[in-house]
Amino acid sequence: MKTLTLNIPDSLDVDNRDLAMLVSTRLYEQGKLSLGQAAEVAGLTKRTFAELLGSYGVSIFNFPATDLSRDVANA
Repeated sequence: MKTLTLNIPDSLDVDNRDLAMLVSTRLYEQGKLSLGQAAEVAGLTKRTFAELLGSYGVSIFNFPATDLSRDVANA
């Protein structure tokens, strides 16, 4: 796993755990990380990460609406 060092202004009221969640939820939302990978980046279990996704405005059901309509049509 890569390590990233960021310089964050002292005036920004955010802790390391919240920054890790912000990055991991965004990468999960973009489909660049799986749920398990995103949880690992955030330093959480998959269950805890999944439970927290909503508070970051991200749905656990991370797939395009076109996939859903295709699945319904094929059901």
